[in-house]
Amino acid sequence: MLTTDVAVVGGGMAGASAAFAISARYRVILLEREAFCGYHSTGRSAASFTENYGNAVIRRLARASRAFFERPPPGFAEVPLVAPRGIMTIGRADQLAALGRAFERGRDSVPDLIELDPADAVTRVPILRSDYVAGGFLEPRSLDIDVHAVHQAFLKGLRERGGTLLTDAEVLALERRHGLWRVGTRAGSLEAANLVNAAGAWADEIAALAGARPIGLIPKRRTAFLVDAPAGFAVASWPLVDDVGEVFYFKPDAGRLLVSPSDATASPPTDAQPEELDVAIGLERMQRATTLVVKRVSHKWAGLRSFVSDGSPVAGWDGEIDGFYWLAAQGGYGIKTAPALARLSAALIAHDVLPADLAEAGLSEAVLGPTRCRAPG
Repeated sequence: MLTTDVAVVGGGMAGASAAFAISARYRVILLEREAFCGYHSTGRSAASFTENYGNAVIRRLARASRAFFERPPPGFAEVPLVAPRGIMTIGRADQLAALGRAFERGRDSVPDLIELDPADAVTRVPILRSDYVAGGFLEPRSLDIDVHAVHQAFLKGLRERGGTLLTDAEVLALERRHGLWRVGTRAGSLEAANLVNAAGAWADEIAALAGARPIGLIPKRRTAFLVDAPAGFAVASWPLVDDVGEVFYFKPDAGRLLVSPSDATASPPTDAQPEELDVAIGLERMQRATTLVVKRVSHKWAGLRSFVSDGSPVAGWDGEIDGFYWLAAQGGYGIKTAPALARLSAALIAHDVLPADLAEAGLSEAVLGPTRCRAPG
């Protein structure tokens, strides 16, 4: 039987980054239920880094992750992890009040937001309708993330540090005996002193196997699809365009446009698939705001973004079940916050002090731990 210090359940971005960080000090086995890592939410991300999206905790985690993406450790990856991609938030005339509030709130975390008049917005993205856009603002230092490169670099780094990755290893049984977790998987059994639950939409199900109380995880489906870019336009330099009401966004993607209706439909943990209605809604919303005529959808997909009630991630020891650590509920922010959450988790697993920048940002187990998600008792 395999034995290890830490078993991490879930090979998506959260589990891979945490396994990499923890493996600097401990033996780690990373367990992935699918044939390859990143099949679910990680592989279906919008791949955008912004410090102006999510609640205050999310924004602090994003700020604490930027340096890793821009200046990763030597040898971590063979390609740059990020590239410039501004984010332009727009609003109609009836949304100007909401746009103003979003701009003022955004400047608390991103002081260099640039306010735009309608002409500025249309100049930056010429397919926007001048009779639709009444105003906007730009986050100039937001980024595109090469999600595949980041994810694979974490997995490579784990192996280089002596860690083990097991795929096709769905967890079927968990039992705590004599200070060790006995973990039964489709790939065999193993023992671990500590268990990290980074199972994404399935995190409450893993908790149930361990006898832990759930955190009230709610997976929500998000749809995206690709359409041809308009002929005659150099779209590569366009920013991501986001409606202030969060009802659609679009961005350049390898010569095409990635579009989403920003849907958030509650779903059971599953291999999420796009609904034709959601694709149609996304097309209608984008075409109402732009002059783009869509002749075909070249590819479509959906992924699950998992939340708890307050919208912040859950990262910390269970508090009721020995040796059980939560790393879940990243919502739609799991890629951009992964470096900070991984460093925080590595410190908590080691019962060490938090990195100074995370502590100074007000991040702690008290803020992120699972206790806040549960009713007393």
